[in-house]
Amino acid sequence: MEHHLFDKEIYINRRQRLVEKMDGKGIILFPGNEEIGMNYKDNQYPFRQDSSFLYFFGLDIPGLTSMVDLESGEEIIFGTDWTMDDMIWTGPMPSLGDLASMAGVEKVNTPGALKQLVEKTIQAKRTIHLLPQYRGENIIKIANLLNTSPGELKSFISLPLVKAVISLREIKEEVEIKEMEKAVTISADMHYRAMEFTRTGMKEFEVGAQIEKVAKSRNARFAYPLIFTVNGEILHNHGQSNTIESSKLILCDTGAENEMHYAGDLTRTFPASKKFNGKQKDIYEIVLTSMDHAISLLKPGIRYKDVHKAAAEKIVDGLKELQIMKGNTHDAVEAGAHALFLPHGLGHMIGLDVHDMEALGEDNVGYSGTVKRSDTFGLKSLRLGKELQEGFVLTVEPGIYFILGLIDQWSSQKLHDAFINYGKLESYRDFGGIRIEDNYLITSNSSRKLGKHLPKSVAEIESLRSD
Repeated sequence: MEHHLFDKEIYINRRQRLVEKMDGKGIILFPGNEEIGMNYKDNQYPFRQDSSFLYFFGLDIPGLTSMVDLESGEEIIFGTDWTMDDMIWTGPMPSLGDLASMAGVEKVNTPGALKQLVEKTIQAKRTIHLLPQYRGENIIKIANLLNTSPGELKSFISLPLVKAVISLREIKEEVEIKEMEKAVTISADMHYRAMEFTRTGMKEFEVGAQIEKVAKSRNARFAYPLIFTVNGEILHNHGQSNTIESSKLILCDTGAENEMHYAGDLTRTFPASKKFNGKQKDIYEIVLTSMDHAISLLKPGIRYKDVHKAAAEKIVDGLKELQIMKGNTHDAVEAGAHALFLPHGLGHMIGLDVHDMEALGEDNVGYSGTVKRSDTFGLKSLRLGKELQEGFVLTVEPGIYFILGLIDQWSSQKLHDAFINYGKLESYRDFGGIRIEDNYLITSNSSRKLGKHLPKSVAEIESLRSD
């Protein structure tokens, strides 16, 4: 089994900086993930290590828990060494001690020793810091370890630890940016294959198989379930059973998780036929204008909430030219009228998780003391609103969607009819949806797109579709 890690100094430095940021007492526990049975114990889901465990310890194997003592500086990885019976199934494996040393940890011990350490820590009334847990198996395992119930485990969740981990993980190091370049480039090649291979009469899943083939050929996998659909107005449409008809637009939202577990997240929308028709081209150009404007604003210090609103205003301007919307653009966005067509946020952080650190709480990751999440429809779905910093990596993904149920609901209520021409929407009921998405690194005074070039202009896409 191959083990992909950065140099051990990377992990040592990350843990040192974490301890400095915590500036407290007690111990930190980092539970790694376990194998999980799909339909019985030995038929398992593909293993995916916890991202914060990967960030601080790098070891991509199940059944481990790590401890950092904030006072003594002691670090231990707890787990069980492989037996000969295990290695009949797995092949030769390095010892746990050898693996730990690859991450700069010199001390290992057994799960039994972990139980004893936790008991002593509790008896000594020392604090145990824990990140939020998202898997049922881990919640039960850790609750048993801490001699509490799953429902009471939340009392161990440490907000100082959450904030410290976010402050480290949100600023991407050079080694991480290199891995993200790789992941986004693989993702771009997945999209190239989709645009080159797709023909009318095919089933969506036939193209989906080609997309996954590209990922697997690079020792990568999907960073999230594939969205490849002729019904692009359904935001997370993971089914692929439709036949591709020539009148349809195809929305492809897919990204690779590379062998170091960094994610790409790209979206392209292209015509099932060789060219966009007039109506499709008009809406596509509005989305592209919105995206390009948002990208032009990216720099340290700007609030992403403001970038989102600026992108939304470009969408309103474009829809006004088509007489789908009307009235004052700024007022329309402030009222939330644009959310009929853009009901999601402009983007999110991306890194070891496709929605980076979402397990630590969206508001903790995407918002700050000065920027709070809105509770209005559309804007409340913006995962990232706070001030951007150099080293952030994020998605920019505006869209326009014609969602029939939403249109009918708003129309019946005459909602925002000062800004929306509902009569004009009748001819767009079978349109679908358009989204365009790329991944950007915030630099010292601007931004830089990650990964290889992937066509997004009408001319480029039509050229690729016509080859």
